[in-house]
Amino acid sequence: MDILRTPDASFEGLLDYPFAPHYAEVPSGDGGTLRVHYVDEGPRGAHETVLLLHGEPSWSYLYRHMIPGLVAKGYRVIAPDLVGFGKSDKPASRSDYTYAAHVAWLDHLVVTTLNLSRVTLFCQDWGGLLGLRLVAAHPERFARVITANTGLPTGDGTPTEGFLNWQKLSQEVPEFPVGIIINLGTVRELAPEEIAAYDAPFPDESYKEGARQFPLLVPSTVDDPERQAQLEAWTVLKAFTKPWLVAFSDKDPVTKGTEHVFLRDVPGTADQAHTTIEGGGHFLQEDASERLVAVISDCIAANPA
Repeated sequence: MDILRTPDASFEGLLDYPFAPHYAEVPSGDGGTLRVHYVDEGPRGAHETVLLLHGEPSWSYLYRHMIPGLVAKGYRVIAPDLVGFGKSDKPASRSDYTYAAHVAWLDHLVVTTLNLSRVTLFCQDWGGLLGLRLVAAHPERFARVITANTGLPTGDGTPTEGFLNWQKLSQEVPEFPVGIIINLGTVRELAPEEIAAYDAPFPDESYKEGARQFPLLVPSTVDDPERQAQLEAWTVLKAFTKPWLVAFSDKDPVTKGTEHVFLRDVPGTADQAHTTIEGGGHFLQEDASERLVAVISDCIAANPA
């Protein structure tokens, strides 16, 4: 496996991202290793740990305005960069990126390396497609789950028009404009410095193979190679009774209307204070960071482990 690593200089002087880097090695799957970056803020001995998982094509920069507010509540906050994104290593070939590989890489970080427990998971976009697989594999490690603009598709049904349009664009655009894509997925207009920060992990197109591949890995047909693993995960989640909060935004064309799946099928959603994040786009963390900090902290307070 050929691996690209974004130079540290690319991340110098980023707006509102003062966090010290932390790194871990995870098995690449071909006998080597990949270096994965994660933010780790707050007290290591905190009673509660909040795991923030980003999606496509963002990185932990997406959570820069939420992390300080959660730390101020006394939580330990972990925000990894998925392989292929942020400060994490980036395999150079599209074929290196599979759904199963992403699950294995994240599982090794969260379970083997960090050994996290009593976790409150907040996941959006691919953060949910990966994070919910971890919940299904290790339900004892998760105290609560908060899903926002995400899903765990099995290939049944028809993807939203918004997702199909995004999938088509991601494969046809000559240059993959990461920062502009993030800006198009928010309600507020990002500052040029923020757009540049989203572009920072990708010095040129060769670093974007993971970002290009992610849209094709979403199970959208019944012959998808991950369908069986998704169904098995759903078997666990349909018996998951610990608190599960749904907090989708109102202005996301990609996932709009899909939150009902969690409300219908996950027993842990019963009697929870589900909410709609008004004025939030697909990347609702950019539009409603303070609101999301309150949603997470209120869920923890209302559902003591």
